[in-house]
Amino acid sequence: MTFDDPIERRGTNCSKWDKMEQIYGVPAEEGLAMWVADMDFRPPQAVSDALRGMLDPGIFGYYGDDSGYRRAICWWMETRHGWQVDPSWIFTTHGLVNGTGMCVDAFTDPGDGVVLFTPVYHAFARVITSAGRRVVECPLVDEDGRYRMDFAAYDEILDGSEKLLVLCSPHNPGGRVWTREELEGVAAFAKRHDLVLVSDEIHHDLVYPGHTHTVMAHIDGIADRLVMMTATTKTFNIAGSHSGNVIIADESLRARFAARMAGLGLSPNSFGLVMAEAAYSPEGAAWVDDLMLYLDGNRKLFDAGINAIPGLRSMPLEATYLSWVDFSGTGMGREEFTARVEKAAKIAANHGPTFGTGGESFLRFNIATQRARVQEAVARLQDAFSDLQ
Repeated sequence: MTFDDPIERRGTNCSKWDKMEQIYGVPAEEGLAMWVADMDFRPPQAVSDALRGMLDPGIFGYYGDDSGYRRAICWWMETRHGWQVDPSWIFTTHGLVNGTGMCVDAFTDPGDGVVLFTPVYHAFARVITSAGRRVVECPLVDEDGRYRMDFAAYDEILDGSEKLLVLCSPHNPGGRVWTREELEGVAAFAKRHDLVLVSDEIHHDLVYPGHTHTVMAHIDGIADRLVMMTATTKTFNIAGSHSGNVIIADESLRARFAARMAGLGLSPNSFGLVMAEAAYSPEGAAWVDDLMLYLDGNRKLFDAGINAIPGLRSMPLEATYLSWVDFSGTGMGREEFTARVEKAAKIAANHGPTFGTGGESFLRFNIATQRARVQEAVARLQDAFSDLQ
Protein backbone atom coordinates (compact mmCIF):
# COMPACT_ATOMS: atom_id res chain seq x y z
CA MET A 1 0.00 0.00 0.00
CA THR A 2 1.17 3.50 -0.83
CA PHE A 3 -0.44 6.81 0.03
CA ASP A 4 -1.00 7.40 -3.68
CA ASP A 5 -3.31 4.37 -3.98
CA PRO A 6 -6.77 5.63 -4.95
CA ILE A 7 -9.44 4.94 -2.35
CA GLU A 8 -13.11 5.54 -3.18
CA ARG A 9 -14.95 6.76 -0.10
CA ARG A 10 -18.16 7.87 -1.75
CA GLY A 11 -21.11 5.68 -0.81
CA THR A 12 -19.44 4.32 2.33
CA ASN A 13 -21.43 6.48 4.80
CA CYS A 14 -18.37 8.71 4.99
CA SER A 15 -19.12 12.12 6.46
CA LYS A 16 -16.49 13.96 4.44
CA TRP A 17 -17.54 12.67 1.02
CA ASP A 18 -21.18 11.62 1.45
CA LYS A 19 -22.40 14.78 3.22
CA MET A 20 -20.49 17.23 1.01
CA GLU A 21 -23.39 17.98 -1.32
CA GLN A 22 -25.93 18.30 1.47
CA ILE A 23 -23.83 20.76 3.48
CA TYR A 24 -21.90 22.70 0.84
CA GLY A 25 -23.87 22.17 -2.33
CA VAL A 26 -20.75 20.69 -3.95
CA PRO A 27 -21.85 17.87 -6.28
CA ALA A 28 -21.01 14.42 -4.97
CA GLU A 29 -19.67 12.99 -8.24
CA GLU A 30 -17.54 15.93 -9.36
CA GLY A 31 -16.67 17.51 -6.03
CA LEU A 32 -13.49 17.33 -3.98
CA ALA A 33 -14.03 16.88 -0.24
CA MET A 34 -11.43 18.92 1.64
CA TRP A 35 -13.32 19.75 4.81
CA VAL A 36 -13.73 17.09 7.55
CA ALA A 37 -10.41 16.43 9.31
CA ASP A 38 -9.83 12.81 8.46
CA MET A 39 -7.50 11.34 5.86
CA ASP A 40 -8.16 9.42 2.65
CA PHE A 41 -5.53 6.84 3.62
CA ARG A 42 -5.77 3.38 5.15
CA PRO A 43 -4.28 3.11 8.67
CA PRO A 44 -1.24 0.94 9.45
CA GLN A 45 -1.72 -2.72 8.63
CA ALA A 46 -1.32 -3.52 12.32
CA VAL A 47 -4.60 -1.76 13.04
CA SER A 48 -6.54 -3.76 10.45
CA ASP A 49 -4.90 -6.98 11.64
CA ALA A 50 -5.92 -6.23 15.23
CA LEU A 51 -9.53 -5.73 14.16
CA ARG A 52 -9.51 -9.00 12.23
CA GLY A 53 -8.24 -10.67 15.37
CA MET A 54 -11.35 -9.40 17.16
CA LEU A 55 -13.63 -10.65 14.40
CA ASP A 56 -12.34 -14.21 14.24
CA PRO A 57 -13.74 -15.41 17.61
CA GLY A 58 -17.08 -13.85 16.70
CA ILE A 59 -17.94 -12.72 20.23
CA PHE A 60 -18.02 -9.05 21.21
CA GLY A 61 -18.53 -8.93 24.96
CA TYR A 62 -17.27 -6.55 27.61
CA TYR A 63 -13.59 -5.63 27.43
CA GLY A 64 -11.50 -6.72 30.39
CA ASP A 65 -7.86 -5.94 31.14
CA ASP A 66 -6.77 -2.69 29.46
CA SER A 67 -3.20 -2.75 30.81
CA GLY A 68 -1.71 -3.45 27.37
CA TYR A 69 -3.56 -0.48 25.95
CA ARG A 70 -2.28 1.77 28.74
CA ARG A 71 1.28 0.49 28.28
CA ALA A 72 1.07 1.28 24.57
CA ILE A 73 0.06 4.87 25.33
CA CYS A 74 2.90 5.25 27.82
CA TRP A 75 5.39 3.74 25.37
CA TRP A 76 4.31 6.08 22.59
CA MET A 77 4.44 9.22 24.71
CA GLU A 78 7.90 8.40 26.01
CA THR A 79 9.46 7.24 22.73
CA ARG A 80 7.85 9.85 20.46
CA HIS A 81 7.52 12.81 22.81
CA GLY A 82 9.93 12.23 25.69
CA TRP A 83 7.01 12.36 28.13
CA GLN A 84 6.73 9.83 30.93
CA VAL A 85 3.11 9.02 31.71
CA ASP A 86 1.88 6.92 34.62
CA PRO A 87 -0.82 4.48 33.44
CA SER A 88 -3.07 5.57 36.31
CA TRP A 89 -3.25 9.10 34.89
CA ILE A 90 -5.11 7.97 31.76
CA PHE A 91 -8.85 8.31 31.17
CA THR A 92 -10.37 7.12 27.91
CA THR A 93 -13.13 9.29 26.43
CA HIS A 94 -15.23 8.98 23.28
CA GLY A 95 -12.81 11.14 21.33
CA LEU A 96 -11.43 14.52 22.32
CA VAL A 97 -14.55 16.54 21.59
CA ASN A 98 -16.12 14.41 24.29
CA GLY A 99 -12.94 14.89 26.34
CA THR A 100 -13.32 18.66 26.01
CA GLY A 101 -16.96 18.43 27.06
CA MET A 102 -15.99 16.34 30.06
CA CYS A 103 -13.39 18.93 31.10
CA VAL A 104 -15.96 21.73 30.78
CA ASP A 105 -18.37 19.69 32.89
CA ALA A 106 -15.81 18.70 35.52
CA PHE A 107 -13.97 21.99 36.01
CA THR A 108 -16.55 24.73 35.40
CA ASP A 109 -20.11 25.66 36.35
CA PRO A 110 -22.91 27.05 34.17
CA GLY A 111 -22.22 30.68 33.34
CA ASP A 112 -18.45 30.40 33.78
CA GLY A 113 -16.16 31.68 31.06
CA VAL A 114 -13.95 29.34 29.03
CA VAL A 115 -11.04 30.95 27.20
CA LEU A 116 -10.15 30.16 23.59
CA PHE A 117 -7.34 31.60 21.44
CA THR A 118 -9.26 32.22 18.22
CA PRO A 119 -9.59 31.30 15.46
CA VAL A 120 -9.53 27.73 16.73
CA TYR A 121 -11.12 24.31 16.20
CA HIS A 122 -14.84 24.97 15.92
CA ALA A 123 -16.06 22.10 18.13
CA PHE A 124 -14.61 23.78 21.24
CA ALA A 125 -17.06 26.70 21.09
CA ARG A 126 -19.96 24.39 20.26
CA VAL A 127 -19.32 22.22 23.31
CA ILE A 128 -18.79 25.20 25.61
CA THR A 129 -21.96 27.05 24.62
CA SER A 130 -24.05 23.87 24.58
CA ALA A 131 -23.02 23.29 28.19
CA GLY A 132 -24.28 26.74 29.21
CA ARG A 133 -20.82 28.24 29.61
CA ARG A 134 -19.48 31.38 27.90
CA VAL A 135 -16.82 31.43 25.20
CA VAL A 136 -14.25 34.13 25.97
CA GLU A 137 -12.31 34.82 22.78
CA CYS A 138 -8.70 35.96 22.94
CA PRO A 139 -7.88 36.69 19.28
CA LEU A 140 -4.57 35.52 17.88
CA VAL A 141 -2.47 38.10 16.06
CA ASP A 142 -1.82 37.40 12.37
CA GLU A 143 1.69 38.74 12.01
CA ASP A 144 3.14 38.36 8.52
CA GLY A 145 1.03 35.28 7.90
CA ARG A 146 1.86 33.55 11.19
CA TYR A 147 -0.15 33.51 14.40
CA ARG A 148 1.21 34.72 17.70
CA MET A 149 -0.34 35.34 21.12
CA ASP A 150 -0.73 38.75 22.79
CA PHE A 151 -0.99 38.05 26.50
CA ALA A 152 -1.01 41.73 27.49
CA ALA A 153 -4.16 42.18 25.43
CA TYR A 154 -5.67 38.98 26.81
CA ASP A 155 -5.11 40.16 30.39
CA GLU A 156 -7.41 43.09 29.60
CA ILE A 157 -10.14 40.85 28.16
CA LEU A 158 -10.56 38.55 31.16
CA ASP A 159 -12.78 39.71 34.04
CA GLY A 160 -12.23 36.97 36.62
CA SER A 161 -15.28 34.86 35.77
CA GLU A 162 -13.22 32.49 33.61
CA LYS A 163 -12.35 29.07 35.00
CA LEU A 164 -10.87 27.13 32.07
CA LEU A 165 -8.51 27.67 29.13
CA VAL A 166 -8.52 25.28 26.16
CA LEU A 167 -5.32 25.37 24.12
CA CYS A 168 -4.96 23.75 20.70
CA SER A 169 -1.33 22.60 20.40
CA PRO A 170 -0.30 22.27 17.59
CA HIS A 171 -2.81 24.83 16.45
CA ASN A 172 -5.83 24.04 14.28
CA PRO A 173 -6.52 25.78 11.90
CA GLY A 174 -3.33 27.85 11.71
CA GLY A 175 -0.89 24.94 11.74
CA ARG A 176 1.42 26.58 14.28
CA VAL A 177 3.75 24.54 16.46
CA TRP A 178 3.96 26.71 19.56
CA THR A 179 7.49 27.31 20.84
CA ARG A 180 8.54 26.51 24.39
CA GLU A 181 8.62 30.23 25.13
CA GLU A 182 5.04 30.64 23.87
CA LEU A 183 3.88 27.68 25.96
CA GLU A 184 5.58 29.18 29.00
CA GLY A 185 3.56 32.31 28.28
CA VAL A 186 0.36 30.24 28.16
CA ALA A 187 1.25 28.61 31.47
CA ALA A 188 1.96 31.95 33.12
CA PHE A 189 -1.31 33.34 31.75
CA ALA A 190 -3.26 30.37 33.14
CA LYS A 191 -1.65 30.78 36.56
CA ARG A 192 -2.15 34.55 36.55
CA HIS A 193 -5.89 34.10 36.00
CA ASP A 194 -6.27 30.89 38.02
CA LEU A 195 -7.42 28.84 35.04
CA VAL A 196 -7.40 25.08 34.61
CA LEU A 197 -5.42 24.54 31.40
CA VAL A 198 -6.64 21.89 28.94
CA SER A 199 -4.01 21.23 26.28
CA ASP A 200 -5.51 19.47 23.27
CA GLU A 201 -2.52 17.88 21.52
CA ILE A 202 -4.36 15.64 19.09
CA HIS A 203 -2.13 16.80 16.20
CA HIS A 204 1.15 16.37 18.11
CA ASP A 205 2.39 13.52 15.88
CA LEU A 206 1.68 15.41 12.65
CA VAL A 207 4.64 17.81 12.72
CA TYR A 208 6.69 18.69 9.65
CA PRO A 209 10.50 18.57 9.29
CA GLY A 210 12.21 21.54 10.89
CA HIS A 211 9.67 21.87 13.71
CA THR A 212 9.49 20.21 17.13
CA HIS A 213 6.39 19.89 19.26
CA THR A 214 6.80 20.59 22.98
CA VAL A 215 4.43 18.72 25.25
CA MET A 216 2.74 21.14 27.63
CA ALA A 217 3.50 18.71 30.46
CA HIS A 218 7.16 19.63 29.97
CA ILE A 219 6.51 23.24 31.02
CA ASP A 220 7.56 23.83 34.62
CA GLY A 221 5.09 24.87 37.27
CA ILE A 222 1.86 24.01 35.47
CA ALA A 223 1.19 20.40 36.54
CA ASP A 224 -1.25 21.33 39.32
CA ARG A 225 -3.67 22.88 36.82
CA LEU A 226 -2.88 20.90 33.65
CA VAL A 227 -5.10 18.46 31.75
CA MET A 228 -3.52 16.83 28.69
CA MET A 229 -5.56 15.42 25.80
CA THR A 230 -4.12 13.06 23.17
CA ALA A 231 -5.47 10.48 20.73
CA THR A 232 -4.56 7.98 18.04
CA THR A 233 -7.46 9.10 15.89
CA LYS A 234 -5.93 11.97 13.89
CA THR A 235 -2.48 10.39 13.73
CA PHE A 236 -3.61 7.06 12.29
CA ASN A 237 -6.88 8.03 10.56
CA ILE A 238 -9.13 6.04 12.89
CA ALA A 239 -11.46 8.84 13.99
CA GLY A 240 -14.47 6.54 13.65
CA SER A 241 -13.20 4.61 16.69
CA HIS A 242 -14.13 7.65 18.82
CA SER A 243 -11.34 7.03 21.28
CA GLY A 244 -9.27 9.70 23.03
CA ASN A 245 -7.26 10.10 26.19
CA VAL A 246 -7.46 12.66 28.95
CA ILE A 247 -4.21 12.42 30.92
CA ILE A 248 -4.05 14.13 34.32
CA ALA A 249 -0.98 14.00 36.56
CA ASP A 250 -2.42 16.11 39.40
CA GLU A 251 -4.26 13.98 41.95
CA SER A 252 -6.89 16.59 42.83
CA LEU A 253 -7.82 17.34 39.20
CA ARG A 254 -7.80 13.63 38.44
CA ALA A 255 -10.27 12.93 41.25
CA ARG A 256 -12.66 15.62 39.98
CA PHE A 257 -12.52 14.24 36.45
CA ALA A 258 -12.94 10.65 37.63
CA ALA A 259 -16.05 11.64 39.57
CA ARG A 260 -17.71 13.07 36.47
CA MET A 261 -16.75 10.02 34.39
CA ALA A 262 -18.30 7.77 37.03
CA GLY A 263 -21.36 9.97 37.39
CA LEU A 264 -22.08 9.78 33.68
CA GLY A 265 -21.37 6.06 33.44
CA LEU A 266 -18.77 6.47 30.70
CA SER A 267 -16.53 3.65 29.56
CA PRO A 268 -14.65 3.04 26.29
CA ASN A 269 -15.60 0.69 23.47
CA SER A 270 -13.37 -2.32 22.96
CA PHE A 271 -12.77 -1.63 19.25
CA GLY A 272 -11.19 1.75 20.00
CA LEU A 273 -8.89 0.26 22.63
CA VAL A 274 -7.72 -2.54 20.35
CA MET A 275 -7.08 -0.16 17.44
CA ALA A 276 -5.17 2.30 19.61
CA GLU A 277 -2.97 -0.40 21.15
CA ALA A 278 -2.08 -1.70 17.67
CA ALA A 279 -1.37 1.79 16.34
CA TYR A 280 0.92 2.81 19.19
CA SER A 281 3.62 0.37 18.11
CA PRO A 282 6.90 0.32 16.17
CA GLU A 283 4.92 -0.44 13.00
CA GLY A 284 2.67 2.52 13.70
CA ALA A 285 5.68 4.75 14.26
CA ALA A 286 7.21 3.79 10.92
CA TRP A 287 3.86 4.44 9.21
CA VAL A 288 3.63 7.94 10.72
CA ASP A 289 7.17 8.75 9.59
CA ASP A 290 6.23 7.77 6.02
CA LEU A 291 2.96 9.67 6.27
CA MET A 292 4.66 12.91 7.24
CA LEU A 293 7.04 12.69 4.30
CA TYR A 294 4.07 12.25 1.99
CA LEU A 295 2.06 15.06 3.58
CA ASP A 296 5.11 17.31 3.35
CA GLY A 297 5.02 16.82 -0.41
CA ASN A 298 1.29 17.63 -0.47
CA ARG A 299 1.90 20.70 1.67
CA LYS A 300 4.58 22.06 -0.65
CA LEU A 301 2.48 21.41 -3.74
CA PHE A 302 -0.65 23.02 -2.30
CA ASP A 303 1.15 26.06 -0.85
CA ALA A 304 3.01 26.76 -4.07
CA GLY A 305 -0.20 26.54 -6.09
CA ILE A 306 -2.24 28.70 -3.72
CA ASN A 307 0.41 31.35 -3.24
CA ALA A 308 0.77 31.67 -7.02
CA ILE A 309 -2.79 33.05 -7.15
CA PRO A 310 -2.73 36.83 -6.55
CA GLY A 311 -4.68 37.73 -3.43
CA LEU A 312 -4.55 34.24 -1.87
CA ARG A 313 -2.20 33.29 0.94
CA SER A 314 -1.75 29.92 2.60
CA MET A 315 -0.39 30.05 6.14
CA PRO A 316 2.85 28.06 6.30
CA LEU A 317 1.99 24.70 7.83
CA GLU A 318 4.26 23.63 10.68
CA ALA A 319 1.92 20.80 11.73
CA THR A 320 -1.44 19.19 10.86
CA TYR A 321 -2.78 18.48 7.37
CA LEU A 322 -5.21 21.41 7.44
CA SER A 323 -4.24 24.34 5.25
CA TRP A 324 -5.59 27.75 6.33
CA VAL A 325 -6.01 29.96 3.28
CA ASP A 326 -6.60 33.72 3.48
CA PHE A 327 -8.65 35.29 0.67
CA SER A 328 -8.58 38.87 1.98
CA GLY A 329 -6.05 39.96 -0.63
CA THR A 330 -8.59 39.37 -3.38
CA GLY A 331 -10.74 42.25 -2.17
CA MET A 332 -13.75 39.93 -2.43
CA GLY A 333 -16.43 39.49 0.19
CA ARG A 334 -16.76 36.13 1.90
CA GLU A 335 -19.77 35.13 -0.18
CA GLU A 336 -17.94 35.72 -3.46
CA PHE A 337 -14.70 33.87 -2.74
CA THR A 338 -16.59 31.01 -1.08
CA ALA A 339 -18.88 30.69 -4.11
CA ARG A 340 -15.88 30.53 -6.42
CA VAL A 341 -14.41 27.68 -4.36
CA GLU A 342 -17.67 25.73 -4.01
CA LYS A 343 -19.46 26.44 -7.29
CA ALA A 344 -16.63 27.07 -9.75
CA ALA A 345 -13.88 24.85 -8.32
CA LYS A 346 -16.37 22.36 -6.80
CA ILE A 347 -14.35 22.03 -3.61
CA ALA A 348 -15.84 21.69 -0.12
CA ALA A 349 -13.69 23.46 2.48
CA ASN A 350 -14.48 24.57 6.03
CA HIS A 351 -15.79 28.13 6.35
CA GLY A 352 -13.47 30.37 8.36
CA PRO A 353 -16.04 32.11 10.59
CA THR A 354 -16.92 28.80 12.27
CA PHE A 355 -13.47 28.95 13.91
CA GLY A 356 -14.27 32.22 15.67
CA THR A 357 -12.93 35.75 15.53
CA GLY A 358 -10.17 36.10 12.95
CA GLY A 359 -11.49 33.46 10.57
CA GLU A 360 -13.71 35.72 8.49
CA SER A 361 -11.52 35.83 5.37
CA PHE A 362 -10.33 32.21 5.50
CA LEU A 363 -11.23 28.74 4.31
CA ARG A 364 -9.65 25.55 5.70
CA PHE A 365 -8.54 22.86 3.23
CA ASN A 366 -7.72 19.26 4.16
CA ILE A 367 -4.68 18.13 2.12
CA ALA A 368 -4.50 14.59 3.58
CA THR A 369 -5.53 12.90 0.37
CA GLN A 370 -3.89 11.37 -2.68
CA ARG A 371 -1.47 13.78 -4.34
CA ALA A 372 -3.37 13.62 -7.61
CA ARG A 373 -6.37 15.12 -5.81
CA VAL A 374 -4.22 17.90 -4.35
CA GLN A 375 -2.94 18.66 -7.85
CA GLU A 376 -6.52 18.69 -9.13
CA ALA A 377 -7.61 21.02 -6.33
CA VAL A 378 -4.81 23.47 -7.12
CA ALA A 379 -5.70 23.44 -10.82
CA ARG A 380 -9.38 24.05 -10.06
CA LEU A 381 -8.63 26.93 -7.70
CA GLN A 382 -6.25 28.55 -10.16
CA ASP A 383 -8.95 28.33 -12.81
CA ALA A 384 -11.65 29.67 -10.47
CA PHE A 385 -9.54 32.74 -9.71
CA SER A 386 -7.91 33.01 -13.16
CA ASP A 387 -9.14 36.57 -13.66
CA LEU A 388 -6.77 37.66 -10.86
CA GLN A 389 -3.68 36.25 -12.59
